[in-house]
Amino acid sequence: MQLRVHVPAHPFIGQLLTICRDCNTPAPIFRSAVADLGRWLTYECCRDWLPVVETQVETPLEVVADAKLIDHTQPLAVVPVLRAGLALLEGALPLLPMARVYHIGLKRDEETLVAHCYLNKLPQKFEPGVRVLVLEPMLATGGTLLQVLKELYRRGADPQLVRVISVLAAAPALQKIAPLNPELAIYCAMIDEFLDDRAFIVPGLGDAGDRAFGTD
Repeated sequence: MQLRVHVPAHPFIGQLLTICRDCNTPAPIFRSAVADLGRWLTYECCRDWLPVVETQVETPLEVVADAKLIDHTQPLAVVPVLRAGLALLEGALPLLPMARVYHIGLKRDEETLVAHCYLNKLPQKFEPGVRVLVLEPMLATGGTLLQVLKELYRRGADPQLVRVISVLAAAPALQKIAPLNPELAIYCAMIDEFLDDRAFIVPGLGDAGDRAFGTD
């Protein structure tokens, strides 16, 4: 197996990414655009991932039709990486109302570029067979996501049942993540090729957390 990175070719996703890239986009619009990306990328991510059950329904014409429903008896967890992951959560959660939400917060030291965990609300042990959707908007160096994945696996998450949604992924991050997580699937709006000397994605969109919440 090898890392799978999906970049859906959809005009809505392209337009939302353009809004996020624009330095003139105000915080409320930026946050709304990230939330919308969370919704569209979650839709794409779940296309072949959520379990379904076969059933039948009676139509208004008194005809029985074969049907499918999402199997809500199967465990599902959403893990937003704070802070910016909260904006993606706004769009993802309405599609996954039965999911449990476990927050994890990491902050990168801008000198060492190492991320340090300041909040961990993951369960001590995940249920067997749980599907885990990680919301990490920016994959720059990949260090934050690698820490999150390590913690998920340590607590019993099956690597083959974990997927990641991100707004942008940088090539250096994917190169770092791939050999350590060959089972992983990542869904993002775009892959950017470079990082600058501060390890920001180029062309990127700046600091997603600061822009989403109007801070600096």
